[in-house]
Amino acid sequence: MGNFTKNIAMPVRRELVMARSLQINGQWQSAFKHLENAHVLGQLSTYWHTRVHILMLLWAWQRTDIREVIAQIIRITGAATKTFAGLVPAGNTGGGNVSAFKPMPVSKALAEKIAGAKR
Repeated sequence: MGNFTKNIAMPVRRELVMARSLQINGQWQSAFKHLENAHVLGQLSTYWHTRVHILMLLWAWQRTDIREVIAQIIRITGAATKTFAGLVPAGNTGGGNVSAFKPMPVSKALAEKIAGAKR
């Protein structure tokens, strides 16, 4: 694992723990927001980028959201094969409701965590 992957691990894991906790309590949309945050944080790491998309796939499967399941299968392939080359649109939240190629603004809080992990 590279330095960024190790350095961003705690912020990503915090978001994933929040997502899981909300899912357990039936707060599915709020849970997905935390998966999106984890995606933005980890999308420069092939490991985290791919792992978050797998968790998004599981979220969609549990919700029987076929459109999101299909979107996540496509995105898992892209994350696993394109991230190392830097072919990721910054800030993209990773859900099937947005283009996989669309850059999006990054919140100040997430941008600071990403910058810290790059140091």
